Amino acid sequence: MADRREAFLIGLDIGTTGVKGIVITQEGQIRASAVAEYPLSTPKPNWAEQDPEEWWKATLKILKSLAVSLGSEKSEIKAIGFSGQMHSLVLLDNQAQVLRPSILWCDTRTDEECRLINETIGEENLRNLVANPALEGFTLPKILWVREHEPEIYSRIAKVLLPKDYIRFRLSGEFATEVSDAAGTLMFDVAGRKWSAPILSQFSIPSAWLPPVAESTDVVGKLSRPVSEETGFPEGIPLVAGGADNACGAVGCGVVNEEIILASIGTSGVVLAPSSKPRTDLAMRAHTFCHSVPHVWYVMGVTLMAGGAFRWYRETFTNVNGYDHLTEEAATVPAGSEGLFFLPYLNGERTPHRSASARGAFIGATIRHQRKHFSRAVLEGITFAMRDSLEILRHLGIPIRQIRVTGGGAKSRFWRQLQADVYGSEVAMVNSDEGPAFGAGLMAGVGAGTYSSISEATEGIVSIKETIQPTDEASIYGERYQTFTSLYPALEDTFEKIHKQVN
Repeated sequence: MADRREAFLIGLDIGTTGVKGIVITQEGQIRASAVAEYPLSTPKPNWAEQDPEEWWKATLKILKSLAVSLGSEKSEIKAIGFSGQMHSLVLLDNQAQVLRPSILWCDTRTDEECRLINETIGEENLRNLVANPALEGFTLPKILWVREHEPEIYSRIAKVLLPKDYIRFRLSGEFATEVSDAAGTLMFDVAGRKWSAPILSQFSIPSAWLPPVAESTDVVGKLSRPVSEETGFPEGIPLVAGGADNACGAVGCGVVNEEIILASIGTSGVVLAPSSKPRTDLAMRAHTFCHSVPHVWYVMGVTLMAGGAFRWYRETFTNVNGYDHLTEEAATVPAGSEGLFFLPYLNGERTPHRSASARGAFIGATIRHQRKHFSRAVLEGITFAMRDSLEILRHLGIPIRQIRVTGGGAKSRFWRQLQADVYGSEVAMVNSDEGPAFGAGLMAGVGAGTYSSISEATEGIVSIKETIQPTDEASIYGERYQTFTSLYPALEDTFEKIHKQVN
């Protein structure tokens, strides 16, 4: 460690369901934690919005709670780092007041705007300029939607921010963002780690709307006096830029260099591979973003409904309160669920299909199948969808030595083994399961000088708790996966017809 003095660090994660805050020691031990939830609004089909004031109230609640937990030790906080949901749009006027509810990453109202972007720029130019396709979740389509549908609000825009950057602004009064979050806006030159002047010019987005861009470990503000007086933390605590939730989650699991891959199953599923250079999939089935580690990028595939599909299945078709019973009964069924398949595309899909029309489906059901078969098929289908992203990484030639699993999919021994068998690769669990807030705390430590680099921080703190090797069932899943990959193409036209009929 660069500095062995006593130090506490705060990581804040501005998530979709709430804010999580943790205090960690410089050895990575959790000293205090708190969570504050807030609602999600769906005023119309395909819409998802939140009031940024709810994020702010939750953040203040978290900081006050952490200050009480620390008592006199709150003066030992060396820095605060930030993580947050990606893509979500926050618009401010020239008085820094929020103009409308934030349009979230999971909002899919922007079909027409994405079509406009593709027609105007073209996919090849998008790949060259911003390394990503135009998808409904990204920030630029949301701005264009506001321009088309809410021109009065559009005319008053003075600043465009992302969720964690809005909260950091409220804490410090300083505007800033950083490379990993900016990379998800579709307005960012991912390879050059700067705003894309051609994109901004093409769509008449004033550069003054966008905040300066820092690296994730840079200090970009200090805790203001009013916030200090309200929360009890000392004025002037350095505020470190932090990162997008996926980048922070990767840092928290020690996934910061090539050959170590992250497979995270939360509500959505993420497969993330660090890269020493910006690699892009020619078909743009996966995303290429800036990592929170300087001079490192990552390629990422996203399954929109992973753990969320399992939750939907439990709540819709069973009377079971928790998940353990369902995974235990799934373990009694042979690999392959006796020919039953599940497509987890309950909210469209991102990787590899890039389709808002995709639908969920059980396929192959017979009179022999019981609930235990459906339970296993759901887990297998989610994991097959995760493998879709993994296969893209393999196709790009990204080396894979170990896959580190985290999130709800890592809590079950059965599901961990299932992942090893479906992926055909060793999977590992690390000693921390605090998620993106933990990664944000480590970045805060780098910004404060507690660690010399993110690599040093993770090497000293993140360790392997368990490794699991594939079993003989891996060969069975290799065959089943080939069948799984044939199902969406066979149903794609039908899904499109259904989508048009109900929208």
